[in-house]
Amino acid sequence: MKKSLIALAVLASAGAASAQSSVTLFGIVDATIAYGKGSIADRTQLTNSGYNSSRLGFRGTEDLGGGMSASFWLEAGLANDDGQGASTSANNQPIPAFNAATGANAPVRSGTQGLTFNRRSTVSLGGGWGELRLGRDYTPQFWNLTVFDPFGTNGVGTSATLVSAAILQQADPVTVRASNSVGYFLPGNLGGFYGQFQYYMGENLSNPGSAKDDGTGMGVRVGYAAGPFNIAGAASKTNFLSGDLKTWNVGGQWDFGIAKLMGQYVSNKVDGTVASNSINASGWLAGGLIPVGAGEIRLSYSEYKTDVVNLTVNNPKFQKYALGYVHNLSKRTAVYATYAGVKNKGGANIALNGSSNGANQNSSGYDFGLRHSF
Repeated sequence: MKKSLIALAVLASAGAASAQSSVTLFGIVDATIAYGKGSIADRTQLTNSGYNSSRLGFRGTEDLGGGMSASFWLEAGLANDDGQGASTSANNQPIPAFNAATGANAPVRSGTQGLTFNRRSTVSLGGGWGELRLGRDYTPQFWNLTVFDPFGTNGVGTSATLVSAAILQQADPVTVRASNSVGYFLPGNLGGFYGQFQYYMGENLSNPGSAKDDGTGMGVRVGYAAGPFNIAGAASKTNFLSGDLKTWNVGGQWDFGIAKLMGQYVSNKVDGTVASNSINASGWLAGGLIPVGAGEIRLSYSEYKTDVVNLTVNNPKFQKYALGYVHNLSKRTAVYATYAGVKNKGGANIALNGSSNGANQNSSGYDFGLRHSF
């Protein structure tokens, strides 16, 4: 009898603990057959993340009482076509080129990349006052690019406004996420208003003559959503050795029931340490989502142009159109198809789905895929 009472007490204690805290395993596995056509070479691949980014994650929340809670979120990117994990940026700085003489900055050999929680690795404290979040996370300046893109910045249909590092002439590790960040999110009871602030650190030495601010920056995003309407703006500045990157963007969506219309505008500016590194660039997108039975039609047009201060080089510009369809087989499983085309001008050579393209030549590509979430 005594042992039975002890067992009941242990079960009751476990039940109380589980009521106060929880841990969830989640993920997405998205496989894509991708084809890209360029003026130099075409490419066919079995790749991943054509609709949603493949991932494996763990998240948990503990109720601290009094309206307070603590939580964690660990999310790793996956290349399910070959089993590799995705890489991460440790200090928000471009990785220098490999030095064969010294062995510095040696690249990871293909097939040896381990699992990293590159997508998100945060611990948080929240309450009626909002949320304090510490770790690696999305940047405020990225949110408008993905939320107001009909293709969610995934696959061949990704908006031209999500600029590649090649166009900005420097690697920008914080376009999407930042490491070593401290973020604050407004509470969700402000009558439709929302927002966040983030400060991220390059974590360099502060001795004289060092690049102590390289990879350090901050961003802010504010928005308003009510009924079918949603609009938000963001701005950021990141310090880099080759020149500080300043960006701002605005995006919006209106849900008409029969369709969701989306739009966004982005401006990027690099204040280069030399004239050839100084760049002004801007782009915009217009698109929409149209529900059709158990599926959805996705379409968008976007363009991006770059003005380099050094007038001896071309000022590239490219235009992109995309059309796709997603069919939901269930709440967790979907099949999809996307077609996209690019028109290059001013020396731009953007190529789709890993193909190779010459300057001012067009490129096209398509995705066919299967996505399952759990």
